[in-house]
Amino acid sequence: MKATSIPDHERTFALNGIDSSGKKFNFQDLNLQIGNTNQSIDFKVCNLEGNVGDFYYREETNKRKIVLHYTMGYLKGDIATLTGADHVSVPFVVARNGTIYNLFPSKYWSYHLGPGASGGNTQMSKESIGIEISNIGPLVLNGNNLTSVYSNSDIYCSLNEKQFYVAQNPSVKNYGYYASFTNAQYISVIKLVKFLIAKYNIPEVVVNDPAGLMNDNDFATFSGIVTHTNCRKDKTDIGPAFDWQRFEDGLTNF
Repeated sequence: MKATSIPDHERTFALNGIDSSGKKFNFQDLNLQIGNTNQSIDFKVCNLEGNVGDFYYREETNKRKIVLHYTMGYLKGDIATLTGADHVSVPFVVARNGTIYNLFPSKYWSYHLGPGASGGNTQMSKESIGIEISNIGPLVLNGNNLTSVYSNSDIYCSLNEKQFYVAQNPSVKNYGYYASFTNAQYISVIKLVKFLIAKYNIPEVVVNDPAGLMNDNDFATFSGIVTHTNCRKDKTDIGPAFDWQRFEDGLTNF
C-alpha cells in the first residue's frame, strides 16, 4: 500500500470498524487523565462483535516493563492479526494518524514477545505492556521505489518521497531503508507511555541501547521501557527509523 493511501485506509476503519479479515468492532471513545498532570489521553476502545475466542488472558499481572513494537503492516491487517485466536496481542495499537486503539484492558496480558524471548516468553509477556505502532517497517529498494518485505508489487513510496522513509548506511538487520513514523504517532506514544508508567508505577527508565539484545538476566530484571529487539535477536522493531532521542526528550519534557 502506498504511504499516501494510508490516511484513507485508517479513516475507513475508524468509520466502519471492519478489519482486513472481516471482523467487526464497535468503538467506545474514552478520555482519561494522565497521572497527576493536567493532561489527558484519548483511547478508542475496540469491542469485537460476535462469539469469538479471546485473544488475551483475563489474568491480572504485575507490570514492570513497556515494550515498543512496530506492526510491519497496515492498520486493518494489524488489528486483524492482533485479535486472532492464537493469544498473540497487545492492549494498544497506535495508528499513523495518532489514534490509540485499545484492544483489551492493559491489566491483562497476551503473548507479544514470542518464542526465544530473553527471560522467557510467558513470564516477560505477563509482566510487560506491549505497544504496537502501525508501521510497515523495513523496506526493499526496487528500481526507484521502496516496497514492503512482503511483495515487490507492494509499493510504499518512491525514493523521491523522503518524508516516508529513513535510509540506513550501513544497513541495519540487512535492510537499508525503514518506514518513518508520523508526528501524530510520536505525540500519542509519548502520552501513552506517560499514562502507563503513572498507572502501573513503572520506572521512567529508558533502555540504554534500544537496538541491543539483552541477555536473560538483564532483560528479566529490567524495569522500564524497552523494545522488541532488546529480547529477540531475530526482530527489527522498534527499528532505526524511530527517533529515540525525540521519544526520550518527549518523556522528559512532558
